[in-house]
Amino acid sequence: MRIGELSRRTGVSVPTIKYYVREGLLPAGQLTSPNQATYDEGHERRLRLIRALLDVGGLSVAGIREVIAAVEDPDRSVHKLLGAAADRVVPRYTDEPGEGVVDARKSVAELIARRGWRVHAGNPAADALATALAALDTLGHADFGEVLDAYAEAAERVARADLEYVARNVEREDLVESVVVGTVLGDAVFGAMRRLAHVDASGRVFGFEE
Repeated sequence: MRIGELSRRTGVSVPTIKYYVREGLLPAGQLTSPNQATYDEGHERRLRLIRALLDVGGLSVAGIREVIAAVEDPDRSVHKLLGAAADRVVPRYTDEPGEGVVDARKSVAELIARRGWRVHAGNPAADALATALAALDTLGHADFGEVLDAYAEAAERVARADLEYVARNVEREDLVESVVVGTVLGDAVFGAMRRLAHVDASGRVFGFEE
């Protein structure tokens, strides 16, 4: 197909498609003449993945580039691919950590050890959790730490469901895409479902309004 048809199929403008090609997110089409190129279903699939990561997953172009590089690395294990995708969606804090964050990191390390989770040192998710706990402490909600294990149990169940979904795919192309989709877009799905559950739980605890 020509780039115009690819644009119509995906709803992505031609200039944007060309930009993704220049940025290395989308493979170039096959040249049929000096000014013409053709694209196939693989380009359409990749383009839809890019838009999902950008629009729903909230990744930056640089973050998507890193994820795409991991997807295209045939020597990277599925476990490392999952880590590469996960690391891109976790907020990173570059400011010097305050005393509260330093203390919260200890609590996070204790949680990780208590749950028996095997994660690499310096995992950005651990630091993001510590930063959130420190903010809760600053707001006078240090007792929130008492529900961390309940959160951890829910996270373990969701993680197992994610990986069971990923494991259904045997072809690497399908496998790596499901890893990225399950990790990045799964966050958006779980966040939305948690908010729906909050509405229901709030009504059951505090009474539904008629």
